Amino acid sequence: MGAAEPLRSVLWVKQQRCAVSLEPRGRCCGWCGARGPGPTRPAPVNAISVPVSEIITVEEADTRGKQHAGRWQKMGQPCAFTVHCVKRARHHRWKWARVTFWSADEHLCHLWLQTLRELLERLTSRPKHLLVFINPFGGKGQGKRIYERKVAPLFLLASITTEVIVTERANQAKETLYEVNTDKYDGIVCVGGDGMFSEVLHGLIGRTQRSAGVDQNQSCATLVPSPLRIGIIPAGSTDCVCYSTVGTNDAETSALHIILGDSLAMDVSSVHHNNMLLRYSVSLLGYGFYGDLIKDSEKKRWMGPARYDFSGVKTFLSHHCYEGTVSFLPAQHTTGSPRDQKPCRAGCLVCRQSRQQLEQEQAQHGAPDSEKVEVWQVICGKFLAINATNMCCACPRSPRGLSPAAHLGDGTFDLILIRKCSRFNFLRFLLRHTNQYDQFDFSFVEVYRVKKFQFTSKQLDDEDSDKDGGKQRFGQICSDSPACCCSAPQSSWNCDGEILHSSAIEVR
Repeated sequence: MGAAEPLRSVLWVKQQRCAVSLEPRGRCCGWCGARGPGPTRPAPVNAISVPVSEIITVEEADTRGKQHAGRWQKMGQPCAFTVHCVKRARHHRWKWARVTFWSADEHLCHLWLQTLRELLERLTSRPKHLLVFINPFGGKGQGKRIYERKVAPLFLLASITTEVIVTERANQAKETLYEVNTDKYDGIVCVGGDGMFSEVLHGLIGRTQRSAGVDQNQSCATLVPSPLRIGIIPAGSTDCVCYSTVGTNDAETSALHIILGDSLAMDVSSVHHNNMLLRYSVSLLGYGFYGDLIKDSEKKRWMGPARYDFSGVKTFLSHHCYEGTVSFLPAQHTTGSPRDQKPCRAGCLVCRQSRQQLEQEQAQHGAPDSEKVEVWQVICGKFLAINATNMCCACPRSPRGLSPAAHLGDGTFDLILIRKCSRFNFLRFLLRHTNQYDQFDFSFVEVYRVKKFQFTSKQLDDEDSDKDGGKQRFGQICSDSPACCCSAPQSSWNCDGEILHSSAIEVR
């Protein structure tokens, strides 16, 4: 087949004679019912087309021992090959599909088989060897079962070799990534929830910075990206990261994305306190409502995923607000805004343009940050919640997420401030996360697209003044001191489902 010549043949599919073609340069494989020899038979309309990039593998079908009836008997001993590919279903789901093509011409079958295999070999972005971490305790404790039943057979079909580690304790995956030789892997796969993904992320970033000699405790340090990709097989309680990137929390869909080598560049935020790295965040960083919720739910792990519902209702009824100061650096390089109703997808134009503008800005000013030419904004007040989202934070209960127009790789995050309001108004705001209405269309809600922000609670400001500039000790919070008579209590930060006990933080 020449570079500009399509490959066309008449083959049989499910007892039907089909015209099968492969486009020039092998971009797409299609087939449809072929017109029969009769002059009155209508032209076919059931055409099917599959991009070569969405073909998992091609294998020779075993026709020996099969009882061929009808048309197959006329072929004598036919030859066949099977194409395993992706079938797109509703709600962003992908399914594994297979189509077997038959022909009496053995040479023709081998030509198709060889041509398709050569095209698949050129797809260099596909992984060959993966390190898999399975969290057997996350969510409903189905991680190992989900991997063995839904994922492992697909990896085997795609000729992907794996090294599987079933974790037995917290941070085992992180510690393992610091020790093993990652050069032999094409990527890391985590089977679990958002906590498992965060653990793998921290291990990869930490290992990469240690190898590059970068001090992660320096908030202004430029981090070195890891060359390895992370794949997520959802098996947690919310699976926010998976849902926000793939569009669904279906394990088969995620496995097929990993097999095909699909990837998205994703922003990571660093959270510091007093020149000490606390954590990295990729989805939600929440103070107030979401901080109180996660803190209360940690005491009720025996309830399973239901603890989030119970703690959510309890936190909502308590209706605590917190006084403090938010300082942030607005993003000037981005081409989008938090309320432009443009969701982030693969090949996102906003992410691509924003990344280009950010690179030009950094080259012009010679530093990753541009505080020299941009002005920080300061907001003081009482807040029910302060949320920073690197992504839309969608999940099955909130299909559009906390910030529907947040972008995965534009170098920014959306800062959402919910000021003190009545319980009824706050309930209206929370319900907007479950429908199609603009959740920022309230007088007590403000949203900004930012590059950096800092927060200090009023209590810490008062204590700093009393101590003539003395610094608050790390980890001291008012809620841990029942005898404290401060009028402005402190909350905790919810960082991707983990509790940060220091309220004063710097995020970039």
